[in-house]
Amino acid sequence: MSVGIPIRRLFPQPSTQPLDDAALTALYGRADGPRLRVNFVTSLDGAVTVDGYSAGLSGEPDKRVFGLLRMLCDALVVAAGTLRHEGYRAVRLDERRRAWRRDHGLAEYPTLVVVSGSLDLDPTQAAFADAPTRPIVLTHADAAPPPGLTDVADLVRCDIERIDLAAGLAELHRRGLTQLLCEGGPQLFGALTAADLVDELCLTVAPLLAGPGPGRITAGTPVPPRHLPLRHVLAAEDGVLLLRHARR
Repeated sequence: MSVGIPIRRLFPQPSTQPLDDAALTALYGRADGPRLRVNFVTSLDGAVTVDGYSAGLSGEPDKRVFGLLRMLCDALVVAAGTLRHEGYRAVRLDERRRAWRRDHGLAEYPTLVVVSGSLDLDPTQAAFADAPTRPIVLTHADAAPPPGLTDVADLVRCDIERIDLAAGLAELHRRGLTQLLCEGGPQLFGALTAADLVDELCLTVAPLLAGPGPGRITAGTPVPPRHLPLRHVLAAEDGVLLLRHARR
């Protein structure tokens, strides 16, 4: 059953029929092999935030797909700065989505994975302290954890002075976490792009002009452009576009 603001497919095979959650789940799906999917929302003029937060760009259709992508993943990857700034809480799902995961042989909740070079993390933040599944922190050998962090999270050290993201993802795969969903921030997206680790981008385009000031969805060292084919375009009745680009 379709709920809330209707979402319809524009490409491929345009349809006037609203997509229910089962149809959306089939469109986004889970890959046969390891995959790193990045999910972002942006304004028409490329802003990643409004008044400093991504929430100003996200409406009901974006939140609906946001929840489905979390349901589909094995692990949710986020940079420490985004975790702190956006006030991440524990990664939890409602009973309907937990039931879907159980029916598909998955753990009830995805694992939170935080990428942090400094380990400037608060172990009392709900994302750690209230987590239904023990989080993982990707860091490097020189980083010293604050008191209490290792009580609530597993530290995975990837290289010595910097985080080797490819090694970190390989360790997640070794642990059975092959379907990875990254929610940012821009610096992490840029670093993953530079390492050629991004398999898919799900991009919500909000029908807003944010004006000058906010940054883009990606940041960091410039890299050569990489082609990422368009797989589908969905449109919500409030003017939001939902794009999916993927290698396969």
